[in-house]
Amino acid sequence: MPSKVYFVNLRTRTDKSNKISKIRALFDRAGLNEFIRKDDLTAIKLHFGERGSDGFINPVFVRQVVDKVKAQGAKPFLTDTNTLYSGSRHNSVDHLQTALEHGFDYTVTGAPIIIADGLRSENIAEVEISKKHFDKVKLAKDIVSADSMIVLSHFKGHEMVGFGGAIKNIAMGGAPAVGKKEQHATKLVVEHERCIGCAKCGTVCPEKAIAISAKKASIALDKCIGCGECLTVCPVKAVGMDWTTDLPALIERMTEYGYGVTKTHKNRIGYINFLMNITPDCDCVPWSDAPIVPDIGFLASTDPVAIDQASYDLVNKQIGLSSTLLTCNCEAGADKFHGLRSYIDGSIQLRYGEELGMGTREYELIVL
Repeated sequence: MPSKVYFVNLRTRTDKSNKISKIRALFDRAGLNEFIRKDDLTAIKLHFGERGSDGFINPVFVRQVVDKVKAQGAKPFLTDTNTLYSGSRHNSVDHLQTALEHGFDYTVTGAPIIIADGLRSENIAEVEISKKHFDKVKLAKDIVSADSMIVLSHFKGHEMVGFGGAIKNIAMGGAPAVGKKEQHATKLVVEHERCIGCAKCGTVCPEKAIAISAKKASIALDKCIGCGECLTVCPVKAVGMDWTTDLPALIERMTEYGYGVTKTHKNRIGYINFLMNITPDCDCVPWSDAPIVPDIGFLASTDPVAIDQASYDLVNKQIGLSSTLLTCNCEAGADKFHGLRSYIDGSIQLRYGEELGMGTREYELIVL
């Protein structure tokens, strides 16, 4: 049976149908108010953006969801987890500072911020899932402890899993550092023929696993945690892995972590995807490249697989924008994420998510 996915576009000519009112209407029509109870501690899971990035969800939009949760008598809090890599969100102090710099202040959003895995990513809860890759997953304890949850996801491309939407948001974003390590669990290598010895990879490696010798980079496999930061900064794409075997397994491991989060909040979790500023990279990188397609709209559902499938389909229906990282598959109907990175099949997370019972790829798109 298809899941319902509700959609609003971004067109408006009156103050009664602006983006703010559309988000509020979408929340109600998708039934996201139905599972939130009085006095719930409701986690609003989002991404505060890395310092240097501006692709994160507008805090003014987040405020509309906060107000809707409060209207149910619940107590919302904004949350995310610390990063595996070094950067502006590697611990809770830096993470909170970055969130405030990006406008996620209480006076704007109306909700406090709680970094769900604690000061140094040591606030952990194990959840049994008994799946192919994991018997148990290690999740951020304050996400597991929440009574209900609303997941706000900026839909965009991703360097290792093809695209990031609701599934990735709760999977990587719902895990402490040790859980992120379990999901990545792959080793990166340098093609010396391509390497130009610029040392950019070494400057971003959180484990100091990269050394430069004779103007070539080398990665110590016993230290590499597979976070992929070196991938994002290498100007000649000399860093890689076994794309045909390592990446599909990584995407499956990520999806199992997403399943773990849904299991802890069965029937008490809802999703809103924001299809605006659809950048080629994750918001974890300290920049925001030009969007690859025009802005589309907002979607809401209680099914993470269906909302990501609908988002994926809507992006692919667009005509790719010129002068962006997208240089092929620009025509309407072509797979934009495969055009960005032909070696990644991001749809694995949709297929495997359906197989795990997280939701269905079949959906009914209801346009408001």
